[in-house]
Amino acid sequence: MPMNLLLRQSDMAGNTEERTKPIVDRVPGPGADISTGSGTRTILTTMPEVREASLKVAKAAQRLLSIFTQDLEPLIYGEEPFLEAIKRLVLARSYAKVRVLLADPSRAMVDNNRFLALARRLTSCIDLRAMSPEYPASAGAFIIADDKALVYRLQADRWDGISDMNDPAVVRRYLNFFDEVWQTSMQESQMRQMLM
Repeated sequence: MPMNLLLRQSDMAGNTEERTKPIVDRVPGPGADISTGSGTRTILTTMPEVREASLKVAKAAQRLLSIFTQDLEPLIYGEEPFLEAIKRLVLARSYAKVRVLLADPSRAMVDNNRFLALARRLTSCIDLRAMSPEYPASAGAFIIADDKALVYRLQADRWDGISDMNDPAVVRRYLNFFDEVWQTSMQESQMRQMLM
């Protein structure tokens, strides 16, 4: 299922017509908590809100962190608190894993991204892959902790998005999309060869 369709679905209460409208059409004010659903859903509108929510999701992970990003967004994933959360996750638990799926790896590779440097030091714990060229491109971005917490944005070039720390039903849809794309993606060694 294309990610843009996933991103336009919502589990908010209301009639069928209301649930199928794009989330951005029904967004309350900045930083507002939405009282429906899990009770932990928050609307994000600024970069600091997205950065803080992404850090919170990363800290919540116990075994698996899945990140779908256009280019490893240094303002989110290259910040020291986020990198420390990743290190704590993978070094404290031998079974913990971080999977990163890049839509545009060429931008991440040339920017000396700090997350990429960390991933190269922790290759057994952090797995980077490039989205297959055969797969339809997606403009969105998300981060998922285990099977219940996430931050997602309809468009990676905008900060508007939603964070939820306890919504397994929505997380499952994003994980299904991630896993489907992951199976057809290129590993980091293949990305490097492609970009040389």
